[in-house]
Amino acid sequence: MTLPNDPLKEPVWKFRGYELRPSEFTTAMVHYYRAEIQRSNVWRNRLDATTNWAVISTGAALSFALASPDNHYGVIILTSLLVTLFLWIEARRYRYYELWSFRARLVETDFFAAMLVPPFSPHAEWAESLADSLLNPEFPISMLEAIGRRLRRNYIFIYFILGLAWVMKIYLHPTPALSWDDFIQRAALGSISGQTVFLAGIIFTGFMLLLALFTIRLGQTSGEVLPKFDFMDVEGDTTPLKRRTPLQRKRRQLLVWIITDKPDEIGKTIMSKMARGVTSLPGTGLYTHQPHTILMVAVTVTEVAELRAIVQNIDPNAFVVVNPARDIFGKGFQELNGRKQA
Repeated sequence: MTLPNDPLKEPVWKFRGYELRPSEFTTAMVHYYRAEIQRSNVWRNRLDATTNWAVISTGAALSFALASPDNHYGVIILTSLLVTLFLWIEARRYRYYELWSFRARLVETDFFAAMLVPPFSPHAEWAESLADSLLNPEFPISMLEAIGRRLRRNYIFIYFILGLAWVMKIYLHPTPALSWDDFIQRAALGSISGQTVFLAGIIFTGFMLLLALFTIRLGQTSGEVLPKFDFMDVEGDTTPLKRRTPLQRKRRQLLVWIITDKPDEIGKTIMSKMARGVTSLPGTGLYTHQPHTILMVAVTVTEVAELRAIVQNIDPNAFVVVNPARDIFGKGFQELNGRKQA
């Protein structure tokens, strides 16, 4: 930390009379990045542990069922249900892992990568997106997409092996089945008929295959090793050409209307402290028939608290309306040609 008014370095952050220099800010970001990487690694290891549980359970069940000529294929069915439980646990853990890796990826793509190429400055939105994730944490991936992703990458192969072992067990033990009817009769599980067990297996397998195929189109998050797709403006259309990811989600932009009798003081304070433009409009209260001034300010979601504090300190009787804005083009937001400003 350095004392205020240090002529050698321009401060980038202030707190209780102290100022943070750019070098100190970069050091803080490096330590924060290391912390997010560590959290990502911890949850990555937890994912691997869940997969190991499923693999070990499958191996133990197959060894027990196939090593004996007796009809122990019920163990394979119970193992399939146990593997399904592991899939649910792993998908829940995967959502946490995606949250930490999303933040680390955001620092990589919009902070560190921006240091390597012109104009050698972070993107205008990266800090807002990261701050929004820290202040309002939410999973960047839905439970359905997480289940589908883990199912396609790992568990579909485990289910395939279990299904193949179930068919082999029924067909071969104690002797090869001579007909389809014989095969179906052997599939009986206690008082449950073979037709019911076989139909339940077909329904379960079909459901898992449909789940794996349906969730392919879900692209709520890109993952740590997938490219960061960007939007392209085609004749004014900002529809993404590829799947939209959290890295592309725009920070929430707001349009604030301030009805006040102290417009000059509030406007100058906003422009000096927040570096945001202010537009003044005349207005008249229909109830009091008194003239007032309406200030219009475009801000992001993380700047609302500071704006409210400024207005409250200067004019506690002011009336503030906050409206969501779909797109804001101009300095400090997006360029008019649709590209992000650096």
